[in-house]
Amino acid sequence: MRFLQSYRSIKIYNLTLESRNPLILIMKETKTGNYRWVICALLFFATTINYVDRQILGYLKPTLEVEFNWSETDYANIVMVFAACYAFGYVIFGNFIDRIGTKMGYTISIVIWSVAAMGHAFVRTTFGFGAMRALLGLGEAGNFPAAVKATAEWFPKKERALATGIFNSGTSIGAVAAPILVPWLLGTYGWQEAFIITGALGFVWLVFWIIFYEIPSRSKRLEPAEYAYIHSDDEVDTTATEKKIEWAKLLGLKQTWVFIIGKLLTDPIWWFFLFWLPAYFATTFSLDLKKPSIHLVVVYTATTFGSIGGGWISSYLIKKGWAPVKARKATLLMVAFAVLPIILAKYATDIWVAVGIISIAAAAHQAWSSNIFTIVSDMFPKRAVSSVVGIGGMAGSLGSTFFPLLVGSLLEYYKGLGNIGAGYNILFIICGLAYMLAWIIIHFLTAKMKPVEETLLE
Repeated sequence: MRFLQSYRSIKIYNLTLESRNPLILIMKETKTGNYRWVICALLFFATTINYVDRQILGYLKPTLEVEFNWSETDYANIVMVFAACYAFGYVIFGNFIDRIGTKMGYTISIVIWSVAAMGHAFVRTTFGFGAMRALLGLGEAGNFPAAVKATAEWFPKKERALATGIFNSGTSIGAVAAPILVPWLLGTYGWQEAFIITGALGFVWLVFWIIFYEIPSRSKRLEPAEYAYIHSDDEVDTTATEKKIEWAKLLGLKQTWVFIIGKLLTDPIWWFFLFWLPAYFATTFSLDLKKPSIHLVVVYTATTFGSIGGGWISSYLIKKGWAPVKARKATLLMVAFAVLPIILAKYATDIWVAVGIISIAAAAHQAWSSNIFTIVSDMFPKRAVSSVVGIGGMAGSLGSTFFPLLVGSLLEYYKGLGNIGAGYNILFIICGLAYMLAWIIIHFLTAKMKPVEETLLE
């Protein structure tokens, strides 16, 4: 390993010396290489599969309610079990991936969640179904710690938000694919086959991951010029170290709490969009979830633009000379304002008006997500990135664990009164205010904030 790093350094050093020649300098500037975007594509497809496996439940809800005789509260409890195990999974995978590396950590994560996704097809009780959701949550928790860490390993700071936005748009593409793929699988084969087919996609991805991924210092496909560009921020490459990161030290840093607050207050809103929007459109506008839904496709397509656009905006500001934290905060503020109109969704009497309002809010969430993840790689050494993402992801998942209790209770109560729409209206108000509250707290936490020095983690 040390030999490869030394060899890499020699090649880069020679390239730097040769770049005094104008011809070599032009070649260096125009041919830095693009292999890092292959890595980004792998992260994108993994995240897409992650969300197809996760969101399939929302589209099978009407069928499974009949199959297992679920109430609204039963469904909320199943979502809560998934969220609780997802939170616990963050605790495990955050530090675990920093210790064993991105490649192996991601491999273990996707094997667990793919087995669990397929396992839903073979259970025959509500308890068994809940157990599979628990295992799915545990495995899926490894996706974002691994993906954010891989982005920090493979991209300079000025490109990280864009790269994060691209791979994070996989959550949107997965959500777009679900309303088309799942009803078709359900109608053609049945709900068991829908779980088996979507779950098997993870093993297909795993083949490409094993073949194409390595950290930059070990990659045989990476050219010296691109390696130099990836490390153009003058960061020390500590991705190959196996030093343990203590959570107590991370929790003592304000930089960690920026991510914790950003996830705790907003993750539950995204989960509400994933697990209850199909039911909202079905109950409020009589949308048939047994057929492919163009309305939900529009909502989740908008989130794709939000994810990539949010990453592009802050990256653009950094290239214009803005400090990374200032650029991220400015983008987050724009996003917080963009979510506010969802409060008006209760006045929508036409399904397409509701689709438009909710699409903007959902897209804004993804823009928020792209930037809040990137703040971690801006603020922390690479070897600590996965641990911090694990801590913040756990906080977001804990919020998402308890929020379904509120959602289920509200909807059950108002459903009993014959006015379930009133319950959704209260939830939309909560959605609209959550991001602005999170931004205000983050604003005060980030006053005079600087990146964490390696010595603070020792």
